[in-house]
Amino acid sequence: MPGLSKSFDPGAVEWRRVVDPTCHAFKIDFEHSLLGYDLAAGRLDMLLRYAKGRGHCRRHRHVASTLTLVLEGEQHLLESQPDGTVKPISREKGDYALASPDALPHLECGGEDGGTILLSMTAPDGILFEYLDENMANGWTLSIQQYVDAWNNGTVYGAEPSPAQAAE
Repeated sequence: MPGLSKSFDPGAVEWRRVVDPTCHAFKIDFEHSLLGYDLAAGRLDMLLRYAKGRGHCRRHRHVASTLTLVLEGEQHLLESQPDGTVKPISREKGDYALASPDALPHLECGGEDGGTILLSMTAPDGILFEYLDENMANGWTLSIQQYVDAWNNGTVYGAEPSPAQAAE
């Protein structure tokens, strides 16, 4: 298993920041760090750190089975239910959650002081997330291979596909 970091200490890992000023519905502002992965086993471990002031990650749903552990601060989710309602979920430092594959779509952010979480994902088919636009439609997926390639290339993972990619 390729290991990139020997620590999950937020002060000892490489962070990459993602912001999206084109999203007006919420503030996309977070950092991520790839800890390790195993392509053959369909496994990826990462840290995600939300910016202060309720910085969000992109609107998404987890396709992979995902373990979440809140290391610092808070994690808040607004989970879209099948009946159209929204279920709020709040987690604090030390809280643990395990989501089965094909989780419900949600918005996710930190608290006023931000937050840091550990995500350990298992994806037998290699797909980690499905991202959704501001209308909860037009999804595109992110695989372990795409995440690792983006990390190695220094590019942003999970960015919306270009029109040419979408047409393929």
